[in-house]
Formats: sequence, C-alpha cells, structure tokens
Amino acid sequence: MSPVTTYGLVGYPLGHSLSPVMHNTAFKELDVEAVYTLFPMQQSELGSFFEDLKHKNSPIFGLNVTIPYKETVIPFLDLLDPFAQKVGAVNTVVIDENRRLKGYNTDGPGFLAHLTEEGFKPEGKRISILGAGGAARALVSVFCLMIDQPESIRIYDVDRDKTLSLVKDLGTRMDVGRVQVVSTIDELNIELADLLINATPIGMKESDPCLVKKDLLHSHLMVYDLVYNPSETPLLKLAKSQGAKAVNGLKMLFYQGVLAFQHWADVELSEAVKTRMWEQLYKECYKK
Repeated sequence: MSPVTTYGLVGYPLGHSLSPVMHNTAFKELDVEAVYTLFPMQQSELGSFFEDLKHKNSPIFGLNVTIPYKETVIPFLDLLDPFAQKVGAVNTVVIDENRRLKGYNTDGPGFLAHLTEEGFKPEGKRISILGAGGAARALVSVFCLMIDQPESIRIYDVDRDKTLSLVKDLGTRMDVGRVQVVSTIDELNIELADLLINATPIGMKESDPCLVKKDLLHSHLMVYDLVYNPSETPLLKLAKSQGAKAVNGLKMLFYQGVLAFQHWADVELSEAVKTRMWEQLYKECYKK
C-alpha cells in the first residue's frame, strides 16, 4: 500500500497553526486523497528533511513554511518564483514530478488581498511595522513594488542589525527609499501612522506583553496583527479600547493558503471550495 500524498507546514513551534483545518477541508471538498500535516522541527533537522524530499519515493508534494524558516529554507530549493526571489523569503514550496523544489511567496499577495477587502489603500499612507522576519520582508516588498506607494514605511525590530540587513538586501532588488529603520518603538511614530502591523510572533502566548503603549494608538489607525491564534491579541484588545480598527491575520492566512493550494494543484479553486475553507477556518479560530 503506497503512502498517502502529503502536504504540510514546516516551522517551529506549530501548535498554534490552523493551516491543516483549511487545507484538509479543500482536499475533502475536492475528493482528493491527500492529507495536510504539521512538520515541527529544529533548524538542525531542516537539511536532512529537505534532502529526503528529493527522493522519488517521498509522499510529500507541497509545503508551507512559517516562523522562523522562511528565509532559511531558500538554499535547499532548486528554483524560486520571481516574486519570492525579490522578497528573499519563501512560505510555499511546490515539489514537481521530478522532485525539484520551487519556492513561492504567497504572504505578500495574501496580505494585500485582505487589505483590499478591508478597504485600506496604501497609497500615500504612513505605515509602521513591528518585526523584521520573513513575513515583514514580504509586506515591505509588496509596499515597495506598488506603483502607488505609501508615503512612508517605518520598521522596528529588537535586532536592529537584522532590520538594517533586511532593508539593505531588499534595496538590491527594489526601491526602498521610503523605508526607514528606527531604533525604538516610539520612533515608529504610531501616533501619526495610518497602519500599524505586528509582524512578530509576540501575542501568540498568553504571557506575551503588548509591545505598544496605549497612548500611541488612536481612532484613525488600523492595527493589523499577523497573529490569528489567539484571535484577539493584547495589541488588538488595546487598539479596540482606543477606537482603532483592529484586524487579525486570519484572512491573510486564508488568502495566502488559497494561493499556496493553487500552486500545489496547478488549478484555480472554485468559490464554493474557497467558501468552505474559510468557514472551517473561521469556525476553528473563533470556537469557544
């Protein structure tokens, strides 16, 4: 009996992930015999895992990649999609019939799709970003590659060198003239911003602090937390209390997931299947 066709998520930790709910719903709706599972692993395990993917008897044909490996996995891939190459971060891997691994980035388009749905137009806006990991790379890239760009993009990470490196690297492939690295959260100028994005994992754990002071948040601000589990982080609670628009990353997860699935299957998902994926994702996220 041959092993079942497998897809999954690589990262660490993965206990919070709702990706299996969404993708296994799609397989069920499409009547496809496949399973989406979690592959939590330490960085030292990545090399052998990706090497095994190239074996012709491997049952794995597609992956998502999450914190903290969106940049780390690139050397293990054979090809990169042009957008993923510009970003320098991968969150989706397609494994073809010849066992070649191609990396894509669906985070950026997924985020943009959700912003559009929320009615937020980045053109001429002031944007503040917390975090300089793989997700932040995708978001900064999307903003910098737009024809109608934001007025300013300020970015802060506790590791300033990492942030400077990110901007310098992106600057070799796109215009990052509107991006400014700042040394403190106060220098993000959140009190003047139109959009604040948390692209860090802070907020996943109950013990996590809120990174932003209450008096910096205001009613003209949209606060977007990429964390979706829990559905309301301390930052989003604080934002609501200040009259700001508070949005979590569940719809971004959905949109990037749909794009990832379409890369794996090389097929456009129907609205009916997408609706079922979203319904199950929402139900799982907001269950009491």
